[in-house]
Order: sequence, then structure tokens, then C-alpha cells
Amino acid sequence: MLDFKNLLKLATTTAKANPSVQTSFAFGKDQFSYEELDNTLRKELNEIAGDYNLYRENKNLVFRLFEETIDDVLPQKVIEQWGRFADVKTIPQGDKAIFVQKITAASKRRAKKFVTKVGLAGRYEVFRLDGRSFTVETAAYGGAIQLAFEEFLDGRYTWAELLDVFLESMNDVIYVEIEKALKANVTQLPTANRVIATSFVEATFDKLLTIVDSYGAKGVIYCTYEFAAKMLPLGSSASDFSRWSDGMKEDYWNNGYFPVYKGHTVIILPQSFADETNAAKVIDPRYCWILPGGDAKPVKIAFEGQTAVREVENEDWSRELQSYKKFGVATIFDANTALYIDNSLDYNGAAPITF
Repeated sequence: MLDFKNLLKLATTTAKANPSVQTSFAFGKDQFSYEELDNTLRKELNEIAGDYNLYRENKNLVFRLFEETIDDVLPQKVIEQWGRFADVKTIPQGDKAIFVQKITAASKRRAKKFVTKVGLAGRYEVFRLDGRSFTVETAAYGGAIQLAFEEFLDGRYTWAELLDVFLESMNDVIYVEIEKALKANVTQLPTANRVIATSFVEATFDKLLTIVDSYGAKGVIYCTYEFAAKMLPLGSSASDFSRWSDGMKEDYWNNGYFPVYKGHTVIILPQSFADETNAAKVIDPRYCWILPGGDAKPVKIAFEGQTAVREVENEDWSRELQSYKKFGVATIFDANTALYIDNSLDYNGAAPITF
């Protein structure tokens, strides 16, 4: 049986592994397949919590393993998924998450306009760059998994599977908070940078791309699959290929949308549902964000302190594993960000969006 240090390393290595990208992963001096890592982790966890007596003796060790694995893996998963438009910072408990807003391309260009030749006693125009720092406040977000004791004894799930549930659940919560923060700051955008329509209008959308691109780096398009599927050439449809090249036809057929729209990368935001009925969407498909490329990232995410895991036992012998993690999400928009809203897409029967 592995000691805690190596068990934690095994847990974090397995959680970070992406078998769709790699076929082997380093653990110690050797390389292993994802299946070998996963099976070994399951075996090790069952040795310390494979029945009720073992679980009762070692549950604090299991909780500590969960906590430290989540703290190590969750920020990386967030960076992998949202790093293209989000800065991520991890801070100790009680510290302040301070982010520095970089001087925008617009400020640099405006500054150049004021760098003119003047006499020694001439009049100088004053220009203020807009770089600044700000703090992202954090709050505790938690969730719980209810476990039936008989299911655990029957081996219907393993601790490795529970760890995956915790990680995915926390990532989903962060996703929702990112969307809330983006939507909350819509009115910060210049009027020219935001459009509300009842369909996808190519010319109007392209004007927004022109605005974002004018700040230096080519914009990146973020939207759900529902929105991306409607981003079609003027006057065409998925059954009208009159303006489509062979490559466009192949891209649309293989993906259901254009992964690159006129030189701009399209990033699909994953949709999820409130429960197993699949009736209520979590993410509003009407919003399509055109965010600056390069290192100008409008979303800031801060993780504070350690993850906490505890157990609550119910009278029927079922139990809940409860966890919480402190994090915060903030957005800051410059004139290099744009938004297109298509009210024809349904979001749980919500009323059309207005500004």
C-alpha cells in the first residue's frame, strides 16, 4: 500500500491525465496508461476505505486526500478550460487576490498621438494610461453527495469516482459564475460593441469583429453550439451551399458549425442542464462573446485557501460528503470586447433580452 505522499501523487496524476490527448503518463520513473493509473488508484483507495470498518478508521485520510487533490488539480483544470480568456490566481487563506489590469492597446495608441515634438518651454498634453490593479472578492461555494451505505458496501461506486464528481461539480459551478459575471457587466460595453438581434446577421456580426480586431490581436468567438450552428454566410442555410467552398461544407458537416469564422477561432462553451430531465438549460445560448486574443483577458478567477470536506451521517445510515471551496470571479471589459445577442434562441422560455 502506498504512503500518503505517493497516494496523493497518484491521485493528482490520474486526475490531471487526459487520455484523449496522451497515451502514457509518468508516475515515478515509469510510464503508465490511464487505465493502469485509474485501476491502481481504485485499488489503493479500496485498501483504505473498501468497507465500513476501513472507512471508519481512515475517513479523515480520505477527506485529506480529496481536499489536497482538488486544491492541486482544480486550478489547472480551470486554466485548461478557461485560460484563453481568464487569468487564474491561487492565494492563501486570508490573502487578497489582486489582479493588475494591463494597459490596453487603445491606451497605447492614444499615447502615441500625444508624443509630439515640443519646445523646451512648450505646452505638454497630459495623458493617463489606464492600467490599474483591483481585488477580486471570494466566497465559499459548496455541494454535497448523498451516499447510501449499502451502495458503498456493494461496490457500486469507488472513491476515485467520487473524486471525479467533486472536481467536475466544482468546475461546473465556476462555469456558471463566469457566465453570471460576464452578463452582469454587459452595460459596461460601449453601445457600438453590443448588438441585440432576432437572428444571425452576418454584416452586423462582422462589424463587431472589426471593432475587436482593431485593438491589435484578432478576436476569439465564444458561444454555445446552438449559436455557432447559425453563423452561416449571408442568405444561405445549412441546406443552401451556394456560397460555400468545399472546405466549408466539410467543416460544417463534420462539426455542425464553422470552427474558424473568417479567420476567427470559434470556441464552443459546453451546455449543461439543471437536472436529468434535460428541460432547463444552465447556460444562456443567446449570448455570443467576441473577446480579445493575446494576453488581454477580461475574466479574473481567484481561489482562496484550502478545500474543506466533511461527512454528515443521516439517521437512515446514509451519509453526505459535503465540500466547499472559496473562489471569486470578476470581469473587466475594455473597448476591445463585443457582444452579439440572438433572441431567437430559446433559454428556458425567458423573455427577450433588452438593454
